[in-house]
Amino acid sequence: MSEMNIRVAKREKTGKNANRQLRAGGDVPAVVYGDKKDPVAITIERKRLLELLKKGGGENAVFKLELDGTKSSRHAMIRDLQVDPISRRIIHIDFQRIDLKEKVKVQVPIELNGEPIGVRIEGGVLDFVTREVEVECLPNNIPQSIEIDVSELAIGDHIEAKDLSIPDDVELLDDGEQVIVSVSHSRVAAEIEELEAEGDGGDLLIEAQAAEPEVIGKGKEAEDEDAG
Repeated sequence: MSEMNIRVAKREKTGKNANRQLRAGGDVPAVVYGDKKDPVAITIERKRLLELLKKGGGENAVFKLELDGTKSSRHAMIRDLQVDPISRRIIHIDFQRIDLKEKVKVQVPIELNGEPIGVRIEGGVLDFVTREVEVECLPNNIPQSIEIDVSELAIGDHIEAKDLSIPDDVELLDDGEQVIVSVSHSRVAAEIEELEAEGDGGDLLIEAQAAEPEVIGKGKEAEDEDAG
């Protein structure tokens, strides 16, 4: 994953009113912490930030924060991003300082490719159990996502974490036997299969065919015949 350069400025004023004014002016208040140093309040241009995120930065993007008016810069990753629930605008960001030579632990999303045979032909259901896994690697080696081809999965098949195609320079931290995706019978098919396994399926069908319709009421002619 390539790093993304962005200019930042120190935030002289803090508090709700100051932050509200920053957002109105097109900036996003943020803070940089970690690496055994004091937190630093900064601001970032919202437009530039959105441009970088749309280019595929994702939640594990590595930023190079360049302090405005100086030659100082620092690598960091987003650890918390707050979004307004109504406007959906980014209102605050927490950055964590990182060293490109030290490994980090992150959650990487999983993407599925293809349509399973078990769904397309056999009428099964795809269950996407685990949508991301935890890995450890150097910041610049973080995969943007991990892809899985599920097109050959039949009913009863599944893929575990140990089956994922992960780069050699990336270590999987999750349990290797953790199920990522599986294909199973649909609910109706599963119930029928269960009945057949118990030996009740055929009996139920025979009983349904042999049962006579219930008489709800008799017409006048039928009542006269009974009386005779």
